[in-house]
Amino acid sequence: MKVKIEKYKNHYTCYDIAKKLCFWVKPIADEYGMKSEPDWVHDFGEWLTYGNVEPEPAVGEVFSTFNDDRKLTLFARLLYWLQGNSERTIKIQIDPWDTWSMDHTLALIIVPMLKQLKETTHGAASIDDEDVPEELKSTSAPAKENDWDIDDNYFKRWNWVLDEMIWAFQHIVNDDWKEEFYSGTPRMKSIQLENGMSQVIEDTGPDAFRVDYDRMQEVEDRIKNGTRLFGKYYRGLWD
Repeated sequence: MKVKIEKYKNHYTCYDIAKKLCFWVKPIADEYGMKSEPDWVHDFGEWLTYGNVEPEPAVGEVFSTFNDDRKLTLFARLLYWLQGNSERTIKIQIDPWDTWSMDHTLALIIVPMLKQLKETTHGAASIDDEDVPEELKSTSAPAKENDWDIDDNYFKRWNWVLDEMIWAFQHIVNDDWKEEFYSGTPRMKSIQLENGMSQVIEDTGPDAFRVDYDRMQEVEDRIKNGTRLFGKYYRGLWD
């Protein structure tokens, strides 16, 4: 397998170009303390886009840039054309052996990606209470002040789900995880049959080889749940 995926290209609008050309301009704080460039910088970007500046709507008048039917300038069209033809390079080569054990192959990639996502994520997917332990459910968090607020366990649920995904795929990568449930030493012994023949059977004495299938099944169930969470919240795997 060979994979080469470049980072996303930076796409600039004429308004972004205007801000960069006016790099010396200091942002101005509004009545709420939010800082932004002066209106004339935005007007400059609008002029680069359309060749003119639309007057401010009158009081009570509805105005939407989404319904703007003005023609783009040659500069704006050239800018958008260049960016539309500058998509990031994606080259993927799959070899025949990559699918011999495809679950293992994908897990090799998924584990480091999940770890990096957890370290760099700035948000969290909305996790259903049914998928987390009782102490992480929204019903276990202190009451919210407003209906639109998130509860105190919101980000904890996402971190827990990420940990379960990582744990599951790490075990898929590790082919030897079952060995911790083995005990004893595999031994064979010969027994004499009534017909005078002998038969080799597995030794079942105190030190015989045993497998703790109950604990092994618990791990299997957790792996299965981790991959289920991966599928359920796949669209939430972004930073």
